[in-house]
Amino acid sequence: VFRTDLRLRPDPAVTPVCLAMARAEAYYESLGRTWERAAYIKARAAAGDVAAGERFLETLTPFVWRRHLDFAAIEDAHTMRLRIREHKRLPQQITLPGHDMKLGRGGIREIEFFTQTQQLISGGRDPDLRVRGTIEGMARLAEKGWIPGEVATDLSDHYGFHRMVEHRLQMIHDAQTHDLPGNAEGFERLAALMDRDTAGLEDELRDRLSTVHQRIEGFFSHDGPLPATDAAEETSEETIDPAVLARWESYPALRSDRARQIFHRLQPEIVARLTASVDTKAALLAFDGFLSGLPAGVQLLSMFEARPQLLDLLVDIAGTAPGLAAYLSRNARVFEAVIAGDFFSDWPGAVALRADLAGQLDAQGDYEAELDTARAWAKEWHFRVGVHHLRALIDAEEAGRQYADLAEAVVGALWPRVQAQFAVKHGATPGRGAVVVAMGSLGAGKLNAGSDLDLIVIYDAPGDGTSDGPRPLPTRTYFARLTQALITALTVPMAQGRLYEVDMRLRPSGNQGPVATSWAAFQAYQQEEAWVWEHLALTRARVVAGPHPLARDVEAFRCALLKAKGQSERVLAGVADMRARLAEAKAPRGGWDTKLGAGRMQDIELLAQAGALSAADIHRDVASGLSAGRALGWFDEARDTALREAYGLCWTITQIARLLGDNALEPEKLGQGGCSMLLRDTGFATLEALQTGLDDKVSAAAQIIRKVLRERGEPQDGT
Repeated sequence: VFRTDLRLRPDPAVTPVCLAMARAEAYYESLGRTWERAAYIKARAAAGDVAAGERFLETLTPFVWRRHLDFAAIEDAHTMRLRIREHKRLPQQITLPGHDMKLGRGGIREIEFFTQTQQLISGGRDPDLRVRGTIEGMARLAEKGWIPGEVATDLSDHYGFHRMVEHRLQMIHDAQTHDLPGNAEGFERLAALMDRDTAGLEDELRDRLSTVHQRIEGFFSHDGPLPATDAAEETSEETIDPAVLARWESYPALRSDRARQIFHRLQPEIVARLTASVDTKAALLAFDGFLSGLPAGVQLLSMFEARPQLLDLLVDIAGTAPGLAAYLSRNARVFEAVIAGDFFSDWPGAVALRADLAGQLDAQGDYEAELDTARAWAKEWHFRVGVHHLRALIDAEEAGRQYADLAEAVVGALWPRVQAQFAVKHGATPGRGAVVVAMGSLGAGKLNAGSDLDLIVIYDAPGDGTSDGPRPLPTRTYFARLTQALITALTVPMAQGRLYEVDMRLRPSGNQGPVATSWAAFQAYQQEEAWVWEHLALTRARVVAGPHPLARDVEAFRCALLKAKGQSERVLAGVADMRARLAEAKAPRGGWDTKLGAGRMQDIELLAQAGALSAADIHRDVASGLSAGRALGWFDEARDTALREAYGLCWTITQIARLLGDNALEPEKLGQGGCSMLLRDTGFATLEALQTGLDDKVSAAAQIIRKVLRERGEPQDGT
């Protein structure tokens, strides 16, 4: 009835025509090749135990659809194309007589390879690309931005034409053939069957085959190194240290022959771009650090080869932020986000981010996969914020808001997963459940690139009850362990690293109190026992996850408490005492410490919180707190402006310092790229001018704060 081909089974030369699923799975897991992955794009269970067949195909999903963008598939597919040409002894040029419409240059298989390879590259990341048909595959790729729309339209048109010609060829002699006729008579017969004139058909065939070949060959072929920029001609030992170049091939990323082959093609362009950077020596050493930290290289180097613009970004990062380059070597997957289509689009906001992450978590099979997915997702978005800031697409203030949106989305999306996983053993959340309250910078909606998260958990459930799960727990124990589960979900290192460090010391009674606080105990403590500094902390408290009714009650209580506890003299006296304690406990780390010390960020934040508490201002940001202080008559508009300017400059410097590295800012170690970014964002012409400007602004802010506290708080503030 039909010709049948069984050669797509695992290892057809040595295996029986029918083999066990377990054996097939073992083969694909250990020996499966890219062309076999491509073949399974079209696979479906067609007869017999279809349910078993579908289960088998489901088990092969990780084999076919790699978790990361798989640009190494390009070279694999190109190698397969070359082997087909060699095996079939296909001619090097397109000549119509006898041309193979299926396997020849510009033919059907070329279009299928192109489509399937693009699907393999990105289908692991985007399930919408996992479609069987070639035409539908190209349409999806265009819709998702992986190929231009005109390419999809043109190749789809060529594919349909090629298939039509193939059908007519097979109709002529009812034969399994894909070869065009070898003589004029044959072409006349084919043209007649297609209702075309012979010359017009030959011209169209030649044009279509050539167009397909040129378009697809450019995608697959890497016959030589990338074209280097003019800077490559100027590279010398004075700009690029040959000793650094010599050690590259000893790194783990280049231990395989394939990785070295790809890197050799890339190296001239890498060196050229490093040479053209602002600080060649610093960029070279940072790139060297990046390369030395890579555990493997084939996938990432293949990505650089397919998307050379990523090299520009890497060199830009290496020349500006060596710390970020080192981070990239440990988290190279974040480069995928740059080419995912929406990397440079507008910021979506916390609500959209949370929905996006929740959707990705829904697609995972188990809790551990959800946690690892959250880490990969968060790292990509975190990287995006850093790159946007690095390239001046956003300023330090906007970067702070975006980092906070991201953290809020992570906590908000993970909290229901943590509760659901915990409920499997210990039952559903008792009572009205629990809310996660962001304190500190997250509560105020502004984080820096290296911020940890200040959180507290408040629950509302009967104190004498127990949960209803297989392993029931008393209410207090239940929520304490649930909170620990949240901390673990955020902090535990996994394959994709960790999400955030978490600090819960702002909960009632600090480290001495339970990690989760009952709603009744929280209210009683804040009304009767809390210190002034704890009321100050509440000026920035914000519920970021949990049931809405309890969240609404917590916010209403916060607003009422600010009004009840905001006696100005008492608040300022508490601030004066706290400033003295902080000054004694933590001294500034040099003149570039923008957080600690009189007139710097922490000092201004305390005054802003005092203003918010004294005026019962429910807004959480520093600017609103300072406005409240001015409305109370603590200082005039000019001094309000001076405080804001000092805080803004300190914040900008802090944000850049944390983006460029984990340590305190040391401008002399930044390199030209980092210094340029620092001066660009702060608006100063030189580092000396910036240092002077910083000293002047924080000195002015310190004088204002001392004056407020001396006139309205304690006679002396201890600083």
